[in-house]
Amino acid sequence: MWNNIINKYFLDNGYLRCPYEHSLYIKVNGHGDILVVCLYVDDLIFTGNCTSMFKDLKNTMTQEFEMTDIGLMSYYLSIEVKQSEEGIFISQERYTREILEKFNMMNSKSVATPIETGTKLSKHEEGDDVELSYFKSLVRSLRYLTCTQPDILFRVGLVSLFMESPTTTHWKVAKRILRYLRGTLDYGLFYSSSKEFKLEGYCDSDWAGDTDDRKSTSQYVFFVGNTAFTWSSKKQPIVTLSTCEA
Repeated sequence: MWNNIINKYFLDNGYLRCPYEHSLYIKVNGHGDILVVCLYVDDLIFTGNCTSMFKDLKNTMTQEFEMTDIGLMSYYLSIEVKQSEEGIFISQERYTREILEKFNMMNSKSVATPIETGTKLSKHEEGDDVELSYFKSLVRSLRYLTCTQPDILFRVGLVSLFMESPTTTHWKVAKRILRYLRGTLDYGLFYSSSKEFKLEGYCDSDWAGDTDDRKSTSQYVFFVGNTAFTWSSKKQPIVTLSTCEA
């Protein structure tokens, strides 16, 4: 009900709703200044390049709705935010500590990489069965952590493939990710205030690397300046082309 009310308010007051992310709204004034607003349940986050638009939004929101301005964002959905003149740093250190404590890995010995080089996993790995709900809980926790640590994305995607019938071998690989996190608690993403906007992208692939279905795994990351803003890792079916000449 609340989302419908505020959605109508935004649309009636010149905001455009993102067609791909329905909780995101954008408003551009006659001078080309932009205001971006993100809605989550009853919380609002906004950013842009015009302080007067900030003030107008805050004044309007507090008048139209029962809202409180809590100032600069510092913590949101388990993401810690540190803002300075140099830029914005986001991390999930507190959330990572909670994961490590939940799975009794807070005192584990850290490792330099989240997976051993050349590791291949199959559905038919040797070992005893692992409690399904426990393994799924770990994988889901790790998935959310990839919001600020894309360096574990591929590894988390790998263990996610075996959520339906995990064995102790799969569990051992998942625990190594936790050991890696133990040594990278202060890792995160830094969004620099630099005016360098060069777009760069990197990709890699493991051709037909899946030992069960021979699908390939592709991965990419894109930067604007020195800031990573999108990344992904996913399996792809093998596509073969053939030519028939008359």
